[in-house]
Amino acid sequence: MSKLFWRAIKATPVVVGASLLAASSAFAQAAPTSETNKSVDGVLNQIDRYNSGSDAQTQTESLSQVTNVNQLRDVSPTDWAYEALRSLVDRYGCIVGYPNQTYRGNRALSRYEFAAGLNACLNQIERLIASSEAIVREDIDTLNRLVQEFEAELATLSGRVDNLESRTAFLEDHQFSTTTKLKGEVIFAIADTFGDNPDTNNDETQATLSDRVRLNFDTSFTGKDRLRTRLEAKNVPEFNDGITGTDSTRLGFDGEEDNNIEVSDLHYRFPIGERVTAWVGTAGLDLDDVFDPNTPILESSGSGALSRFNRRNPAVFRGPEGAGIGATVEVIDTLEISALYLAENAFSPEGGEGLFNGSYSAGAQIFWEPIESLGVDFTYVRSHQTEEDVNLIGSTISGGAKKPFGDVATNANRFGLGVNYLFGERYNVGAWGGYIDASAPEDDDLGADIWTFSANVSILDLGREGAVLSFAGGQLPKLSGGDGIRKDDETPWIVEGLYKFPINDNIEITPGAYVIFNPDGDGDADNVVVGVIRTTFKF
Repeated sequence: MSKLFWRAIKATPVVVGASLLAASSAFAQAAPTSETNKSVDGVLNQIDRYNSGSDAQTQTESLSQVTNVNQLRDVSPTDWAYEALRSLVDRYGCIVGYPNQTYRGNRALSRYEFAAGLNACLNQIERLIASSEAIVREDIDTLNRLVQEFEAELATLSGRVDNLESRTAFLEDHQFSTTTKLKGEVIFAIADTFGDNPDTNNDETQATLSDRVRLNFDTSFTGKDRLRTRLEAKNVPEFNDGITGTDSTRLGFDGEEDNNIEVSDLHYRFPIGERVTAWVGTAGLDLDDVFDPNTPILESSGSGALSRFNRRNPAVFRGPEGAGIGATVEVIDTLEISALYLAENAFSPEGGEGLFNGSYSAGAQIFWEPIESLGVDFTYVRSHQTEEDVNLIGSTISGGAKKPFGDVATNANRFGLGVNYLFGERYNVGAWGGYIDASAPEDDDLGADIWTFSANVSILDLGREGAVLSFAGGQLPKLSGGDGIRKDDETPWIVEGLYKFPINDNIEITPGAYVIFNPDGDGDADNVVVGVIRTTFKF
């Protein structure tokens, strides 16, 4: 990029500050820095005389933020600069104009106000770069051309911009990428379980301190698409049946990988026209990426429910997934229809694996939002799991509902219905239910019925803005009927309570606990309690 461009950009705020001081007493609010003020003290009188034609009313009006260049009626829509500035304003919302949405004063003042818009966009881009936001290279080129157009005005102060060198150095040296945003999340967790393992009649678990780290590289090529590449490392213990006697005690963010780094997500989301969004991915493309789980308070593993079960309906959101395609069509403003096909081992060329011959999920969802605060979903998924992969309910229980026929290839018709409603601004309630009709394709005499449901209530901004107190619970997946199988004797239940407390915008602490009653449908087994303190850092 030419030296002239950078020197012109550096001069823009000086010209703007000096000219607006002559036209308005609000210069102190519009000038970018106190150092800039000092650098132009020697030319203020000259600019004041140049702009002496401004009317008295203009001199008393202050500037306000305008979010669309169409609001500035005095800018001609046929001018190339209008279109260029509109592209910047529409993308970054960064032009400055008068409260009555017009340019005021003589022709020279209008040009300086236009320069003020460029300066505001420069400031906005600088803030976005500081927060690792992606800036399109074409927008920098647009700024270059606009500043070249104002070369004559900028030349007045061309020798007085040395004090702005740090701003251009910041733009050149600190931008992470013109297309990619980096977002990170780190979890520290203290956890322990309380209750005897039915296999040993002892509570052998110890308190643990573990972590999970995620780095998301979100890349956009058009401003509306997203290529997500996630690096992940974790060593959070899995409180599964080998530890507590049941998978129902598992945490919603667990994973025992010794903090080895892996690419856990790699998928691309992009629009097709105005009402269609499509997904394609080779790793970590999950059912809940394409379908809406309709549990906005509890769904996130970093800030939602502590238990694995209460995050989302396992009947329809815990099937085979990982790689494949999906799409969502906005039929009308309040109605969306989504469809997907996902395979668990699409990368494997071995027999009984691959994109079409291994474990897969194929389904559709209807999501209806009749009013802004109410969401209703109906989801259907048809799944097939090979004998090595059978796990119908995503390890939210380790009893008969997990493998009703044992290590036998299993087909399933999965149905889910959910609702979530926000009362005012403080109370959120939700509920969902799921049913699985399972069968063994190699044995027509085997069949299973699995039911599950849950409800939740949350109080928002309790004690502090952003704090959330939540309670959730329901029936864990229960093998309630079928042919050639043994049904669960008792109904397994879970009850959870948690309080998410934000320390600031980047750190939150969530203490909580959940209890499993009749683990795996065994009425003779001890109830199990899991206590957790989760600290989440976001950057």
